Amino acid sequence: MARQRDRKGPGPQPAARPGTTPAERPGDRRAAGQARIAALVMAGTMVAWMAAQWLGGQLGWSARYVFLFDLAALAAFAWALVVTWRVWRLRQNN
Repeated sequence: MARQRDRKGPGPQPAARPGTTPAERPGDRRAAGQARIAALVMAGTMVAWMAAQWLGGQLGWSARYVFLFDLAALAAFAWALVVTWRVWRLRQNN
């Protein structure tokens, strides 16, 4: 007598284009590019912010200008957070 398999798991995967692997689905390349840009923005922002803090201390800038760099860094990190969240949502839907 043949035993039936228990079918557990996420279910059928969405069909990809013929001849493509799951890593090559249409939205994956775009998501990877956006994630890469977000990572570069985060790293670049941190380096630029630290350089601005150091330079401001060396040149004796007023706190007003240093605070401007703080706000610019916060804006860049907020943008990168939104992009990262969108990439995460895109990959959840694929």
